[in-house]
Amino acid sequence: MRVNFTVNGRQQEADDVWEGESLLYVLRERLGLPGSKNACEQGECGSCTVRLDGVPVCACLVAAGQVEGREVVTVEGLADFARQRAEHGHGGCATGACGTPLQEARRWNAGGTDSQTGEGAELSPVQQAFIDAGAVQCGFCTPGLLVAADELLERNGSPSDADIREALSGNLCRCTGYEKILDAVRLAAARQGEAV
Repeated sequence: MRVNFTVNGRQQEADDVWEGESLLYVLRERLGLPGSKNACEQGECGSCTVRLDGVPVCACLVAAGQVEGREVVTVEGLADFARQRAEHGHGGCATGACGTPLQEARRWNAGGTDSQTGEGAELSPVQQAFIDAGAVQCGFCTPGLLVAADELLERNGSPSDADIREALSGNLCRCTGYEKILDAVRLAAARQGEAV
């Protein structure tokens, strides 16, 4: 089958998709977006987290055919996504999950090739906070954590520690004790609050 959907603000088309193929496979192998990681293939680890119409989902559990006509944001598109939210005066909810009309969000287009490769782009606030707080170790879980943290901060600019833990509860990290990751989300929230 052919699947048409939007990834990081760009219309994409995947041909010859078989009915059991996952969104994760399509993103990584067909579209060349390796940010979402293939780890458990059971929706347990969160390494493949992307946003589907604004909602964090495990791409390994979403059949590719389910994304027909829908919007996907991967870790490669976070910087452009955050910039567009800021430029359009929406401190949060760029895809309509909690306020911005979906039609408006669909008109936003990623600039250049940055959202395709993630290279050469200024980092999103949450990405920069992860680096500044030392929350990145081996990096395997980082893309999923970034996507989940970005969604949390979009809908809740001042999350409590309990809110942060709940938002990241579907993401496993084998390298850390999670404290640096919590620090990074706190830092991103504080910086976001200062910018408003």
